Amino acid sequence: MGVARRRVIAHGRVQGVFFRDATRREAERLGVAGWARNTSDGTVEAVFEGDHEAVEAMVGFVRGGPGHASVTQVDVSAEEPEGLEGFSVR
Repeated sequence: MGVARRRVIAHGRVQGVFFRDATRREAERLGVAGWARNTSDGTVEAVFEGDHEAVEAMVGFVRGGPGHASVTQVDVSAEEPEGLEGFSVR
């Protein structure tokens, strides 16, 4: 299905629980590019770009909440791919 890009915002107990690092490891395992960062309102924002199925798997990973995270809501929006490479924690 080609390249997809999703921006996700995870709400709940998502900061200080290795959420971003676990997300980076999973993205690298699936070959998904992008980034994840903490925001000032206590959420984690992330962008995933790559193979459609792998990107959707990353959205599912965030919904499940890695490790000790407790995800209460995930906002997902589709965006135009930008050709990102690698995955970074910001």
